[in-house]
Amino acid sequence: MFTTASAPATGLPKDLFGAIEILKQELNAIVLAHYYQEPDIQDIADYIGDSLGLSQQAAATDAEVIVFAGVHFMAETAKILNPNKLVLLPDLAAGCSLADSCPPPEFARFKAAHPDHIVVSYINCTAEIKAMSDIICTSSNAVKIVNQIPPEQPIIFAPDRNLGRYVAAQTGRDLVLWQGSCIVHETFSEKKMLQLKMEHPNAEIVAHPECEAAILRHANFIGSTTALLKYVERSETEQFIVVTEPGIIHQMEKQLPCKLFIPAPPDANCQCNECPHMRLNTLEKLYLAMKNRTPEITLPTDIQQKALLPIQRMLTMSA
Repeated sequence: MFTTASAPATGLPKDLFGAIEILKQELNAIVLAHYYQEPDIQDIADYIGDSLGLSQQAAATDAEVIVFAGVHFMAETAKILNPNKLVLLPDLAAGCSLADSCPPPEFARFKAAHPDHIVVSYINCTAEIKAMSDIICTSSNAVKIVNQIPPEQPIIFAPDRNLGRYVAAQTGRDLVLWQGSCIVHETFSEKKMLQLKMEHPNAEIVAHPECEAAILRHANFIGSTTALLKYVERSETEQFIVVTEPGIIHQMEKQLPCKLFIPAPPDANCQCNECPHMRLNTLEKLYLAMKNRTPEITLPTDIQQKALLPIQRMLTMSA
């Protein structure tokens, strides 16, 4: 929880939570936060979710201002869905290693080399990649969406190779994969995870499908962050090794204080299992973004319009 003692000497209000609530009312603003945000931001958010839920909330909100506590591609998606609204991101440097792994010029050449393929892109990509896509998906709905595409239609799946492999295995489809990945979900150590399992033999392993295949083969359950949360809620197991960004554990512990949640260790002796981009957002930056109405997300109109169609297809196919 944020305390006065930890506030930087920049004239910030003593009660940041209260000040943010006042600004929400003044601006008619909504704060959307991803599960990987720091606990303080999760606690002040009006809605906490994964990429699909956040997209659905952004599409449905009546708020005039959307404050997106997440990373850049998420705020871009909110802007695409709300071109006439003010969309704020507490720190513009909050990018995404997965989105960065798919540069638009290179992807355009890759797409041109497969002219008969449609493009299904994971939402963790830039607006430019979305504009080159036919359908957007999230880890929550990727299998469902691919299963709705006629079996004779060849598919490019971008940008995450690990999610793509998982979707291919679940659907039986031969997907052409762009070789991108998330630095956080590729950092988990299979050896350390199995050592942790030996220390907690009754624990179940729950993992995000962006993890590598060597990790996923040991998982008792694989799913999006929201799916992981729902699984641990309904499971009778009392201990879980959580193989994704550990921000989700805050919600797990709030909802299930009687259960034990153990973050899976990274390969190196570091905090590499925390997303460095997500953690750039802080409660202080969120307050200042609302107070100053900046940093604002802006996009070229043509990119915005082209990217909207595949997002709308995703929302329709996910209904």
